[in-house]
Amino acid sequence: MEILISLIGSLLVPLAFVVAILAGMWKVFEKAGQPGWAAIVPFYNVYILTIEIAKKEILWFILWFIPLVNIVAAVIVSIDVAKKFGKSELYGVGLAFLGFVFYPMLGFGDAQYEGNRSLKGGKRKSYDEDDEGGKNW
Repeated sequence: MEILISLIGSLLVPLAFVVAILAGMWKVFEKAGQPGWAAIVPFYNVYILTIEIAKKEILWFILWFIPLVNIVAAVIVSIDVAKKFGKSELYGVGLAFLGFVFYPMLGFGDAQYEGNRSLKGGKRKSYDEDDEGGKNW
């Protein structure tokens, strides 16, 4: 009986963390205008998170699959995800290392996705304009 209780406890705790992350990511995906089900599809969820939500290039998706480099890529993508929701860089580090806490906070909190908004009053800056709208020669 003791073994059964121990076995159930050792399975339920990790399962609770997985459910918390998936529920939080589902809500984050929906807030970003992506299908929530994409959060539970392996590899596709990383693609959507990197390319569609964080708005990074395809190279960043590929970097997720290189050992040790993937840690750096995960942190940088997580920071960009946090910024797209109006959160700080430190919040992004929390998404990378404590996702089971920060994804539910982001998904079920009041943060709004800002990734589709243009810069400064609806007008995007071109690559050769400075902050005052003048040309950089």
